[in-house]
Amino acid sequence: MDYIFWAKFEPDPDGGLLVTFPDVPEAITSGADAAEARANGAEALGLALRGIAAVGRPLPAVRAKGKGLVAIAVDAETALKLAVIDAFRASGISKSELARRMGKPANEPHRILDPDHATKLPALREALAALGKEIVVSVRDAA
Repeated sequence: MDYIFWAKFEPDPDGGLLVTFPDVPEAITSGADAAEARANGAEALGLALRGIAAVGRPLPAVRAKGKGLVAIAVDAETALKLAVIDAFRASGISKSELARRMGKPANEPHRILDPDHATKLPALREALAALGKEIVVSVRDAA
């Protein structure tokens, strides 16, 4: 999955730009200009998606696209963390089974699956591999 959602930029009555995400209503922010609004939008989106994952809800599907909307991606670390959580939930296995597949202590999956716990790339890659997934990197021009 690509962790790119579409944002709506509108003039903020208090000045600057208001940023909302039709598919992630929990993510609302603003910025003084388009560049700041975009950066704050990416941060708000990541926080909202991690919050959704933390309470056990499925991540929203990307439905809103099109004219007047701006594509905003979550940061790479958050995207990988969310990918692990999504893959784990879809797998139907237990945390202890994930630990066994990774050859790690039983408490390791608890940290890896905690949306707010910082996890290094090798552990995320290993967890995804244990869940039958691989990381594919894409680089694009910044907006």
